[in-house]
Amino acid sequence: MLRRFFAREKGQGLVEYALILFLIAIVVIAVLALLGPRIAEIFGSVYNSIT
Repeated sequence: MLRRFFAREKGQGLVEYALILFLIAIVVIAVLALLGPRIAEIFGSVYNSIT
């Protein structure tokens, strides 16, 4: 009975970590979507100044 309780708790922790990683991924994707064109512009200007 005790073993079953701890097995469920480990599964619950895994789900919590998966949710945290999912939320971090959503935030990273949103930031890249918003700042992507600006970053591309900066890298483009650096590339043009080098060549």
